[in-house]
Amino acid sequence: MEVRFWGTRGSLPTPGPRTVRFGGNTACVEVRTGAGHVFIFDCGTGARPLGDALTARAPIGASILFSHTHWDHIQGFPFFTPAFDPRNTIALYGPQGERPLHETLARQMELSYFPVALSQLPATLSFTDLGEGAHTIGRARIVAQYLNHPAVTLGYRLEADGAAVVYACDHEPFGGALWRSDTAAGRIESILHEGDRRHARFLADADLVIHDAQYTPEEYRARKNWGHSPFDYVVELAGAAGVKRLALTHHDPSHDDATVAEIERHARAVAERRRTPIEVFCAFEGGRVTLGARGGAPAAAPEVASAPAGAVTPGARILIVDDDPVMRRLTKGALQNDGYVLTEAANGREALELVRRAAPDLVILDFVMPELDGLDVLRVLRADPTTVSLPVLMLTSQADEDSTRAGFEVGATDYLTKPFSSPQLSARVRACLARAPKP
Repeated sequence: MEVRFWGTRGSLPTPGPRTVRFGGNTACVEVRTGAGHVFIFDCGTGARPLGDALTARAPIGASILFSHTHWDHIQGFPFFTPAFDPRNTIALYGPQGERPLHETLARQMELSYFPVALSQLPATLSFTDLGEGAHTIGRARIVAQYLNHPAVTLGYRLEADGAAVVYACDHEPFGGALWRSDTAAGRIESILHEGDRRHARFLADADLVIHDAQYTPEEYRARKNWGHSPFDYVVELAGAAGVKRLALTHHDPSHDDATVAEIERHARAVAERRRTPIEVFCAFEGGRVTLGARGGAPAAAPEVASAPAGAVTPGARILIVDDDPVMRRLTKGALQNDGYVLTEAANGREALELVRRAAPDLVILDFVMPELDGLDVLRVLRADPTTVSLPVLMLTSQADEDSTRAGFEVGATDYLTKPFSSPQLSARVRACLARAPKP
C-alpha cells in the first residue's frame, strides 16, 4: 500500500511561512492499495490538491471515509475536483450520527454557502452511513470503531495487501492515568481504563497508525474533553499495541513548524524511554509511506464485531441513577435532544426496582450513593442473567485508580468522571448502546 499525506492540520487551515514544513491544510490522507483502489481518509482542505492530482488519472474509483463531519474534516469536499467529472465513481462513508452523511454534505453546499449544489455534481456518488464493525470496501477489509470525541466519530483500520493502516482522528484518552499502578507499564493488559484498552487493541500490530496528537501534555490539562490527544498518550498506547510506525497528525493551528518539530523530538524520546521498537514521526504534507506485505494477512483487529453494528434505536430507554437531583438534571439535559426516553432513580434500591419493572436499554450509574452504592447495584445486575449484558455507564466524581479499577472489575461498560461535557456524555452513551447485544 502507498500512503500519502495531503492535510495534517487540525481545527483550522494555517497556510503560511510558519507552517511550510508540516503543512497548513486540514485532515486528508490518501491510501492506494495494490489493486489500484484509492481510499481517502477525511476531506479537509488537503482534499483540494489531492483532487487535482487525481484528476490527471481520470477515470477513477475512490472511497472517501469521513471520521466525522466537523468542519475541518469535510470543508475540502466542495473543492474536490474528481466529483465534478462524470467519468468518476466515488463512494462516501461516514458514521451514523444525528443526520445522514448525504444531508450534512448537502447542507454545506447549499447555494447560500457554495455555488454548486451536491445534487449537481456529475460524478457518480453513493453515500453510506456506517456503524462499528467490519466492512468490505474496495476489496479491502475496513474495521470501524468509535473514537472518544464529543461528536460521533469513527476510526478506521484498513487491511489489504498483507498490511494494516489505522486512521484515528479525532480521539482523546478515556481516563486519567493510562497505566495501572499494580502492573508493569507498557502492555495492553496494564492499561487502566477499558476504553483505552479497547483502543489499543484496535491499533494492535498495525504497520502504520495515523493518530490525532494535537496537544502537548501541558496543553491537554487545560483542554480535556475537547476531543484530542496529547502526544505522550498516543506514543505509549501505540507502543503497547505493537505498532510498527506511528504518524502523529492533526497538528494544532497554533503550532508552527518549530513547535511540531519539538513535539516530534519529545515523542521519539517517549518511545525510547519505553524501549518500544516503534518509528515515530509527525506527519507532513507530501509525506509518503510505502507498506509491504508481511508474508501473510495482517492481524485482524481484536474484539471488533465481525459484522456492522446496527444504528442506535430511536427511543432507547435510559435510566439515570444519582442521589444528587442537580446531577440528575444535568445528565438529563445533556441527553434530552437525543431522542431517548429518560427516567430517574435517586438511590440504588429504587434503581434495581426500576430496572426490574421498566427494562431499560442502558443505565447511567453514580458511584457513591446511600443504601446501595453503584458497585453494589452493578454486582446485582451482573449476577442476574436478564441484566448480565445490560450496558452500564458509571458517571462519577471518583476519578482515582482504585475506583476506576473496581468499576470495570465489577462489570461497568464505561466509566466517565465528572465534570463532563454534554457532547462527551452523548457520544459515550451512543457508543455503549451501539455495542449492546442485539435481541
